[in-house]
Amino acid sequence: MQKLLWFLVPICCSSWFFHQQPITIWLAGDSTMQPYDTSRTPQRGWGQELYRFFDHDIIIKNKARGGRSTKTFINEGLWQQLIDSLQPGDWVFIQFGHNDHSSKPERYTSPDQYQDNLKKMVMDVLQKQAHPVLLTPIAMRTFDQAGHYHDGHGAYPDKVRQLAKEMHVPLIDLDKSFGEAIAALGPDSSKAFFMNFVPGMYPGYPQGHQDNTHLRETGALLVAWLTIHDIQKLQLHPLDQHIRKVFWDDLRKKYEPVIQQMKNEY
Repeated sequence: MQKLLWFLVPICCSSWFFHQQPITIWLAGDSTMQPYDTSRTPQRGWGQELYRFFDHDIIIKNKARGGRSTKTFINEGLWQQLIDSLQPGDWVFIQFGHNDHSSKPERYTSPDQYQDNLKKMVMDVLQKQAHPVLLTPIAMRTFDQAGHYHDGHGAYPDKVRQLAKEMHVPLIDLDKSFGEAIAALGPDSSKAFFMNFVPGMYPGYPQGHQDNTHLRETGALLVAWLTIHDIQKLQLHPLDQHIRKVFWDDLRKKYEPVIQQMKNEY
């Protein structure tokens, strides 16, 4: 018996040593990314759906907060709290923009200030020996009177694209990919992605709702799915090695009608 125990100890220690440590993804963003109480509202942030696509070796820490721009996220200390908790090897997904071009002066940042704030965030992450990923703000449901889709974010997405290129940081362009999905479905069907619905659908919204920025479950799942697609396309290792194939395939079937109309093949 004693000889058996001595034989097992090296095996157990070796198994513990080679077990892969969990990988943490931090999410920094606004209300389009943050989690919501699913028992109280149909509204969803795409960040709260992201975990569904990964195995248990990926930990998602969603620090997104509604109403925040790059300026307020930094000024309120939310960014510093994240940085203080960051460990070498962690990943940080950074997505702002909706509130940076807000009409509220306490949130507003000019496109150049927005880019400067994002640059600071990237530098802070790199200094912690972690991995920054820049994301453009998710597209909104914006159509003209003729029913043609147009981008509602102005100069802000291009500032993210430019910075990602200059700093050699991975870019997940949800303004582009989600915008293509919205355009493909058109003005009416694309409402299913958003908090835009008729009276009587949800008890908490007896009069219905008309919000073309914030997401319902369908939209949040699609945006999370598009994010996963870019993780694979960019070969963000080892994140791309921890994607749950079963859930990916199930969602692919669900969105196949949308996919067929989009410019890119997923």
